[in-house]
Amino acid sequence: MPGNRSRRRRRRRRRRRRRRGSSGGQSRPRSRTARAELSFSVSHVERLLRESHYTRRLSPSTPVFLAAVVQYLTAKVLELASNEAHNSGRRRITPELVDMAVHNNALLSGFFGATTISQVAPTRE
Repeated sequence: MPGNRSRRRRRRRRRRRRRRGSSGGQSRPRSRTARAELSFSVSHVERLLRESHYTRRLSPSTPVFLAAVVQYLTAKVLELASNEAHNSGRRRITPELVDMAVHNNALLSGFFGATTISQVAPTRE
């Protein structure tokens, strides 16, 4: 019967919609990293903070904020290193290019002042 077949199809579609979306049903729990839309793990940052014993009390927003800052700094350094690679005609980002990118940027140079990146000695002038 053609009527039964179309009824079955409609039922299947309804079931799929219920499974897929957040239409009234319970949604899966999302991680703090996903809720903050970060790539760096918030739980990992929190674990490192707790194990390091910086303080006895830790706000719930502290690891989220710190993970966001670390992600931003990483993205900025990689962007500058990518620009250095492009300017020098290279296809890969090497430690030397990361070092050049950090030391050519005034703000990052002050922040990473005495840092040695993978045994690359900065050239001071």
